[in-house]
This record gives sequence, structure tokens and C-alpha cells, in this order.
Amino acid sequence: MKVVVIIPAAGLGTRMTSASRVRAKRPAPSKQFTELGGTPILIHTLRKFAASPRVSEIFVALRRDEMVGFRELLEAEAKDILRKRVELVEGGEHRQHSVANALAAVSAGAGDIILVHDAVRPFVTTEIIDDVIRGAEKHGAAIAGMPAVDTVKQVERTADGALITSTVPRERVVMAQTPQGFRYEILKKAFDEAAADGFIGTDEASLIERSGREVAVVMGSARNLKITTPADMELAEFYLRQQEKKVS
Repeated sequence: MKVVVIIPAAGLGTRMTSASRVRAKRPAPSKQFTELGGTPILIHTLRKFAASPRVSEIFVALRRDEMVGFRELLEAEAKDILRKRVELVEGGEHRQHSVANALAAVSAGAGDIILVHDAVRPFVTTEIIDDVIRGAEKHGAAIAGMPAVDTVKQVERTADGALITSTVPRERVVMAQTPQGFRYEILKKAFDEAAADGFIGTDEASLIERSGREVAVVMGSARNLKITTPADMELAEFYLRQQEKKVS
């Protein structure tokens, strides 16, 4: 059995654009290429999977005009990542399309494990990766997730704003993270069904659920954050400093 990682990294990440860049009309880099400690976030993320002995191959979905430059970046500054087989594929308009393109390029057996991970979650740990792999091996589908801390309200959207319709018990709520792991045959079937129906899900697990399969949840981490806003970036810089202190 092999483990293949897919990293969809073709998004624009407009929420990371700072007000100063907007005023100066300077193009902001895609959030996955924003530098964290002098290194693109995507490189940090890839290093976590390249360091995992369980991972065999990594597929990165990028915009077409970024593929050549990123390969050159890997060869110049991240040869440690290239110890694994790393393939670059063209991404699509939506995350789901990017993952589908990568999935189409993967050569895998029915029982092989496919992990899908956000390009901008650079603090995923080996423990989380291993737990998701084991969960996918056992259940066919598993994701990392965290119990909800805040009270969760279900609302109805109206012209005047949102109105609360009920309170959802926190013990029934999980905040989904990545990686999300699946046996290849299960993920491929769910993607094929979604494509045939023109359905776009919020994440890979939503396609599996729609396909009628159960998805297990393993414990994620509050540090396994998705860097989406400038405030997230500030927290990520703090985590990186702590991570570097532990290494040194």
C-alpha cells in the first residue's frame, strides 16, 4: 500500500491581500506563496509531507503560469522535498477541480491511500498525518478535526441579516481540518459521481458523505491552522518561531 498526497494550490487567496497593497495597487502573491519566515508557505507545507516516511508521492496542483517557476524554486531551494516524487499538475477553477486533475494523474491501486491537504496549513504534524492514514486504512475515509469550542448557532439568512433558528449542541460539531484521507477507490468514485451531477462540495469529505460513505474523524490540532487572513499570518509567524526554537 502506498500513500499519495495531493496539495491543491491553484487558489488566489484574496483574503490575504493587505490594505496597503490595495492602496498601492501592487499585485499580492497567491497566499500559498506568501513568505513565512522567508520561505513560501507552500514550501513549509510540502516539507511536512516530504519528511513523512509513510508518504510515497506528492502531487501539487498549481495555476499553469506558476508551474515552471515553482519547479525551479524546488530545485534551487528545496531539494529536500524532491527526495520524494513530486509531480506538478494544472489546477482548476475550484479546489475540487484541482484535486480531480491531480487524482486523474495519480497511478494508484484500489486500497492505496490518498491524502488531500490545504496548501496553507504548514503546521500539520507527523502524528496527525499518521493518524489520518490509519483512519483511512481502517474506515476507508478519515479527516483531521477539532471539537467546537464556541457555541454554534444555526441561522436563517434574511434581508435584514441573520436570525438564529436553533443552537447546535457542541458535542455534535467538529471543525474540519486537513489532511483528509481516503482509499483511492472510494475517493475516485465520489469524485466521478460529483462530476457527473455537476456537484461542488466544500471539501473532499463532503463528496464522500454524498456518496453514502461514513467518514471517521481523528484529532487534529489548534496549531494546524489554515492561513487565510493577515491575522492568521501573525499567529503563524509566532508558531514558526516556537517551532524553530524546538529544532535549535
